[in-house]
Amino acid sequence: MSAVADEGARRAGRRPVTSRFEIEHIALDLFAEHGFDATTVDDIAQAAGIGRRTFFRYYASKNDVPWGAFDDQLARMRATFAALAPDVPVMTGIREVVLDFNDVTPEEQPWHRQRLRLILGTPTLQAYSTLRYAAWRQVVADYVALRLGTSPEALVPLTVGHASLGVALAAYETWLTSDEELRDLLDEAFRALETGLIPGELA
Repeated sequence: MSAVADEGARRAGRRPVTSRFEIEHIALDLFAEHGFDATTVDDIAQAAGIGRRTFFRYYASKNDVPWGAFDDQLARMRATFAALAPDVPVMTGIREVVLDFNDVTPEEQPWHRQRLRLILGTPTLQAYSTLRYAAWRQVVADYVALRLGTSPEALVPLTVGHASLGVALAAYETWLTSDEELRDLLDEAFRALETGLIPGELA
């Protein structure tokens, strides 16, 4: 049994957790203390007072834990795009939806910071993260394609999807090393994207 499992066993008397958020918070603490690679599904389950079967009802794998309810969030993102007024400029709409996607309550922000630090800084997660990034980009590309009346696989929707992801990742990385608000950083970065990134007089 690993050291993390020993710690989980010592917590065996605690009540079983009953929500995805609780499991994720316990897992994020274990990842921060022992490292992502050294923490097993059994470690998380024991620390949470649940069985492996319960864990896998929430997550297909350990790699899914840092991403939380990502598929549900993407579905909400699609719905938010669909609800935008048709006269909203395309890039303005993307900025508004990305800000909504990243709207995190104050009490959840420390956990969100841990998630992003783990996702962006753990080599083991990089290949898996690529799949998640692709799904996020697709939502953006689908919206752009709908507005332009073209295919999501066309050059411009694909380009906007990639550019939007890059801008968001830059804002996340800055947030992890600064005291600025994530929403402010995302807003600034996407406004820059709307106007061509570099001011006209400097381009």
